[in-house]
Amino acid sequence: MSLDARTPVVVGVGQAAERIDDAYYRAMSAVELAAAGARAALDDCGADTAKVAASIDTVAGVRQFEISGPAQPVLGKSNNYPRSVAKRIDADPARAILEIVGGQGPQHLITELAGEIAAGRSEVALVFGSDATSTSRYFAGAENKPDFSETVDGSLEDRGHGLEGLISRYTVIHGLVDAPTQYALLENARRAGTGLGPADYLRQMGELFAPFTRVAADNPFAAARVERSVEELITVTESNRMISEPYPRLLVARDQVNQDAAALLMSVEAARNLGVPQENWVYLHGHADLQEQSLLDRPDLGHAPSAVTAVREALAVAGIGVDDVATFDLYSCFPVPVFNICDGMGIAPDDPRGLTLTGGLPFFGGAGNNYSMHGIAETVAKMRSAPGQFGLVGANGGIMSKYSVGVYSTTPVEWKPDRSEQLQAQIDQAPTQPVTELADGPATIETYTVRRDNGRLTGIIAGRLDADDSRFLATTEDDDLIALLTEADPLGQAVSVRSFDYGNRCALR
Repeated sequence: MSLDARTPVVVGVGQAAERIDDAYYRAMSAVELAAAGARAALDDCGADTAKVAASIDTVAGVRQFEISGPAQPVLGKSNNYPRSVAKRIDADPARAILEIVGGQGPQHLITELAGEIAAGRSEVALVFGSDATSTSRYFAGAENKPDFSETVDGSLEDRGHGLEGLISRYTVIHGLVDAPTQYALLENARRAGTGLGPADYLRQMGELFAPFTRVAADNPFAAARVERSVEELITVTESNRMISEPYPRLLVARDQVNQDAAALLMSVEAARNLGVPQENWVYLHGHADLQEQSLLDRPDLGHAPSAVTAVREALAVAGIGVDDVATFDLYSCFPVPVFNICDGMGIAPDDPRGLTLTGGLPFFGGAGNNYSMHGIAETVAKMRSAPGQFGLVGANGGIMSKYSVGVYSTTPVEWKPDRSEQLQAQIDQAPTQPVTELADGPATIETYTVRRDNGRLTGIIAGRLDADDSRFLATTEDDDLIALLTEADPLGQAVSVRSFDYGNRCALR
């Protein structure tokens, strides 16, 4: 078919990884890792890498884990991460972007920059991200730590952390300060809707993730290349300790990794001029980017309907249905984001097509922001090996807060806009759940989890006041209630809540 010369195509993908127990382990910095992935993407495009690198007009870096919060990296950092990477591949782009925090970032950036190419504002763009949390662990406590600080000249479009609306004083004083705790609330809220007890739901989570381990075991870039049974995943042992109810360690994202992935995009005209073989071109057929309501405002804590809407919109833009998708890579930091898409799209958790191409975050690794770039890299490779098929990537950010979707295929297609802006307006106007921050009186438990801080157990509860059904957060260290939270099924249990200057406290009644 005759294509508009500005049609965007993904022409190269690359990945890099090292494991701390590998003989070749180098304890690389985030910049070194990203450069390795970027070089791999350049090599993958099948053209003269020096000419391609010199043609890059835009670089976009996914914000790595170590610069995603207010704390300063203990091993130092670049003042301009994207340009530090660009310098190492001999690129001098006009534009450099540092994306906000969130696992949606890789797909969001690819969609955004593909749109820039389609609009004629860019010709060649490179997107990359890396996490060197293994390196940070390797040098923890060492006397002679490396200094990865560097200063690079050039402009930077730093989009900030983007944490507004994701955290608040109210959530922080009630212990919602890490991903396992917050996702555990969502997971138990979903369990409430299934009618399953804790043991049966734990098995359901294990059955979802056991096939992921088989994929990870065959992936050379995976952090944990070990196939595990359902029983191994769900049996709490010394090495598979409980993190936050209902999550044993093997069901949560693996955070200590050294991994990078990158993707190279061009216009069709640039690809032709640079000599990129057409068999390397992969088209973005569908895409969408949506944000969920703030955590406590959601009527149903167990589901994020905006993510399902994003998948439906991306498929609609691609002009296909979910049954036409050959491969999926669904963001899987915990089971609930995967279940959310399965529930909303009618996909069986044991769908024979599989739900991951990498092995998923608990086994492949990547609890930072760049995981889905690996999913995109694997999807592009799969699409090239099976021309005409469709692959879907679902990238999740925040606490099921943001979802970016891409549908990929080698079948030529011109760029099409999506309706994300209009759909987002509908989400923003949807009804919300009333919240009472200073809560007092009789109530019931809507969902819960238990934090384990140096052996101390703290229950965290999202409840509903009997008086007006408004939602509240509370914590508890009451022995009887902690026993109920850890040993029985507290969903719907009657409790009493009392407010203090330092937050709400809950007890049995």
